[in-house]
Amino acid sequence: MKEVTYEQIAQLIEILCIRAATVLPRETADALREARDTEPSDAGKQALSDIVENFLFARRSLTPICQDTGMVVVFAEVGQDVHFTGGLFEDAVNEGVRRGYENGYLRKSVVKDPFRRVNTDDNTPAVIHTRIVEGDAIRFTLTPKGFGSENMSAMKMLLPSDSIDDAVDFIVETVSKAGSNPCPPVVVGVGLGGTVDMAAVLAKKALTRDLDERNPNPFYAEAEQKALDKINELGIGPCGYGGRTTAIAVNIEAFPTHIAGLPMVVNIGCHVTRHARGVL
Repeated sequence: MKEVTYEQIAQLIEILCIRAATVLPRETADALREARDTEPSDAGKQALSDIVENFLFARRSLTPICQDTGMVVVFAEVGQDVHFTGGLFEDAVNEGVRRGYENGYLRKSVVKDPFRRVNTDDNTPAVIHTRIVEGDAIRFTLTPKGFGSENMSAMKMLLPSDSIDDAVDFIVETVSKAGSNPCPPVVVGVGLGGTVDMAAVLAKKALTRDLDERNPNPFYAEAEQKALDKINELGIGPCGYGGRTTAIAVNIEAFPTHIAGLPMVVNIGCHVTRHARGVL
């Protein structure tokens, strides 16, 4: 049995909040550089050059890559041999978010109630998804989700008789409707199967996948590439200025589902699709 303290969790979450807001994942940075170098549109190339300059400056100066530092989503894989001490796990995560947004000078964007919109003033609470796994470690993936892209999310109940091509068509339709709103080039997270809530979690989790990693199932890897190619034929381009680079990745996650349904959720991430990882 391994003991993990409240303070250890809070300290790590604080670090991950600041890191995610200021340092773009290497794979995402590389994809944006490649897009800049290959984008045929002059306006699109200039937009991508500005995007690259921005995230390089943010990393050097430890300032936020984007003014929307998001609502924090935490995926935690908790080893079943871990024992928490000093306080509740969720309280420790939220304390880390509180410190990260205060000490990192990050914008606080969370309101206490969906309709009575008073700011919580510390960007808590985080949205926390936990999964119990083997071992005595806790693996965190933290993603601050901006809402310019979150607002472009879409859900559809496909028919059990629908094909993967129907799913691809819905992905492309969702990105097309979003247009320039989610600050393209985008990363597209797709959740298929389970129940509606499970599909939504899968779609969000898909956005945290490293961009050089494809779905290990060739069936879904092929669908990811097909959707990406079709999206980049839309002509929306970087920042909506026109061009080929409307998306830099489509990530699909699938889960078993009921014989009578096929839930599907598309969650769009902007070109600043941020995440950071840490282990205790």
